[in-house]
Amino acid sequence: MTKRYCYFFFFFTLILFGQKAVNPEDKIYQAIDVFIANPTVQNLQKLSAAEANFWKNPKSKTKEEWLAIVVLNCNKAYYENQLGQTSSSIKSYEKAWQLYQKKKLQGYDIIEYCLKPLGNLYTILGDYDSAENTIKQYFFIVNTTPNYPDAAGQKFAAILNLSNVYQSSGKNNQVIELLESTLKTEKLSTIQKGVLSNNLGNAYLLSSKNILLIRNSDDKAEKAFNASIQYLKGEKNQSETLSNSYRNLASLYRQRQQFDVANSYFEQAEKLFLEIQNPPIRKKAKLYYDKAVLLFDQKKYRESDEQIETILSILLPNYTTAKNTLPHTNDLYPETLLMDAIDLQAEIFLKQNKPKKALEAFELSFYIEDLLMNIMVYENAKIITQLRARNRTEKCISIYENLYFKEKKTSYLVKAFELAEKTKSGILKDYLATVKTASSEEKSLLRQLQNLNNEIVKEQQKGSLARIEIINKAIRKQNEVMLSLKKKQFEKDYLDAKKIDTEALLSKLEKQKAFMIYYFMGNEKMYFFTLKHQQIALDYINITHTAIPKIVQFIDYFNDSNSINNDISGYNKYGKVAYDVLKLPKKNNYENLIIVPDGILNFLPFEALITEGSKTTNFAKMHYFLNDFNVAYNNSASFYLNSNSISSHKKTILGVFPIFEKTDFELAYSKKELQSIKAKFEGKYLENATATYSNFKNNAAQYSILHLSTHASSGDIETPASIKFYDREILYSELYGLTIKPDLVVLSACETGIGKLYKAEGAMSIARGFQFAGAQNLLFSLWKVNDYTTAVFMDDFYQNIKNNQSYFEANANAKHDFLNNPDITNAKKSPYYWSAFVYYGTISPPEKPTNYIVYILSFLGLIGLFLIFNRYRK
Repeated sequence: MTKRYCYFFFFFTLILFGQKAVNPEDKIYQAIDVFIANPTVQNLQKLSAAEANFWKNPKSKTKEEWLAIVVLNCNKAYYENQLGQTSSSIKSYEKAWQLYQKKKLQGYDIIEYCLKPLGNLYTILGDYDSAENTIKQYFFIVNTTPNYPDAAGQKFAAILNLSNVYQSSGKNNQVIELLESTLKTEKLSTIQKGVLSNNLGNAYLLSSKNILLIRNSDDKAEKAFNASIQYLKGEKNQSETLSNSYRNLASLYRQRQQFDVANSYFEQAEKLFLEIQNPPIRKKAKLYYDKAVLLFDQKKYRESDEQIETILSILLPNYTTAKNTLPHTNDLYPETLLMDAIDLQAEIFLKQNKPKKALEAFELSFYIEDLLMNIMVYENAKIITQLRARNRTEKCISIYENLYFKEKKTSYLVKAFELAEKTKSGILKDYLATVKTASSEEKSLLRQLQNLNNEIVKEQQKGSLARIEIINKAIRKQNEVMLSLKKKQFEKDYLDAKKIDTEALLSKLEKQKAFMIYYFMGNEKMYFFTLKHQQIALDYINITHTAIPKIVQFIDYFNDSNSINNDISGYNKYGKVAYDVLKLPKKNNYENLIIVPDGILNFLPFEALITEGSKTTNFAKMHYFLNDFNVAYNNSASFYLNSNSISSHKKTILGVFPIFEKTDFELAYSKKELQSIKAKFEGKYLENATATYSNFKNNAAQYSILHLSTHASSGDIETPASIKFYDREILYSELYGLTIKPDLVVLSACETGIGKLYKAEGAMSIARGFQFAGAQNLLFSLWKVNDYTTAVFMDDFYQNIKNNQSYFEANANAKHDFLNNPDITNAKKSPYYWSAFVYYGTISPPEKPTNYIVYILSFLGLIGLFLIFNRYRK
């Protein structure tokens, strides 16, 4: 592998007596040469020691010396990857790239020997944002550098690797569009066509699992794999890609349950793979994993188990092969293939009726997942990783449920609940915990990372007018910040933010005369935990072709203001159907209910459900869930448990009212809303042109309640949620950079609780942006709200707060007030108008103000009584 640094390495001979001393950079190249001659684990440690000597005195080094260290780290990373040390390999490549940029070095093929392998390793570990950014960087370098060596080949590599990233992160439509376009429009070699056809087949194969995506994707996948084989059959040195194509065909027929054909294709794949000399350890283990999956689906559990033992022996040097022996946590490291193998081992234990052994295996996989999460920086990558953990969580909950029915031990229900809570808003919890303990430097890096991400997103939203050079410059800077942040955060424990004290949670619920319904949306079942009277109960709803559609059918009534009024009987009917499907509790002696929703339930106004059918068309007389309970919501049980009581200090409001007078966006009743709140509470009220984002940002930390009456949008799959100020529109993620701790944030605008939805994490909404900024208690909307009725609702809500009601009670009572208001027409009493706003946060009553004067007078009174009594005794 000496060609990896041939641009710099000069021919060295033995140094004769009396010659000049070897240059420092030459010593480094010599160390590399010695290592490459015998690349063992021991010699890798010696190479690291040679680098450590360099760092003892990094000052006054020449560019040649820095370049030698870059070359050392690229070679070190290459062999670390060969030896299966994926995370170590990434760190070495990252160091090389960071030095290459910082020292402004030249003359080395940094794309071939650093950025390409680094992007691929990010993809393997699931760090898709970093992978995409890295690939786009070297694609930009190739495109903007005149006469770049093998520019066409590097562009092809970028397209291929980018398709791998999109495919792995679930963007199959983008993959198919990218690959089909490239195959049709670019001049490609036969080998390139074969490689791209294999990737295209993979994208179709993944799409076949969702019939809504692409029709006949199953057949298109087979056609693409066969095309790949035809392109590559006569080409030299293509055993690996050919093996992958045959392996993919085996996977396709495995899904079709045609195992004879699948086995035949896999035999060809295995034969071709074994022709490769010294394949990387990970690729070798991947072959055995695919074989283990094929055997598992054929119910050959013993044979599948043998393959897993082989995988663990390859990936874990200290692993001892023994039947049903699991590795130790000390031997584990962040590696997705290792995690997949242990997950499959757990599935085998389940088939062998060993549920407790399966739980042990799953626990190890969770541990690896946390290690992976701990080395990620970008939010999207963490969310995708969390979703993967979520599928495993569903299986564990099912096991705990079965064990509970067999053994009647409530500890199993507690463990199931605590496991569900680990993934609930995990990214938000982790971020808040990180910010809480972060140094000022870390906080600065986080803000920079967020600002750069927002800059990229905003430029990309310009579509064809977007400037690639601006995006690339931001990506490059973002990558530098990300690497600096990883150094600071690498040793932090990701688990800390996810632990919950269930006993303390149950005690708090009992103290507040409340109970909690906690949902977990799986692929097969929607589980729900009921926490009440110091106990946990577990039940589930089958996610059938009717259950979720019935809930969605009810939610659809809130798509516009006319749907309910045009079909009052239908609303009554489907409101009751959804209520029954959800198995909600009947009215009881506990009036306070906390709901922790999940999945599509994040968009469901529970208060508007119908508990008892009727033929009335009078909205005020319908039997709403609102009449049975005071409902508050929360993102997770941890947020409820750790929520603080409402401050007893005098409430002041920062009101933001852009109003947008004499424009298409004018909010006429927003002025009435402003006057109503202004009459009740002191504060600062930003109207019209003063309602700018900078004015809001500069004043937000000084007021107990932040009230924003404006326009907002939930966005869509491609466009993030946003909120309008007078001067500019702000993305939800731009709010992350705020540092606020208000008592309450009121988002009196449309769709402030709606955004791109992820199981466990919730909606990427404006409300989420404020939660990241530090807001604990929020009132926000689930759909487009009416200007007039919102003003009426807010008037009641703030009057209730002025009357010293908790925010929780103020919200519930404002809805009752709205329905009982004789000045509002029946049509406007539709649930569309009053149930849009949901409250997330504490249900604690306001703290009673400390009256020191009363205490002093009481104390003086006691002293007076003592003196009188003492005199009487004398």
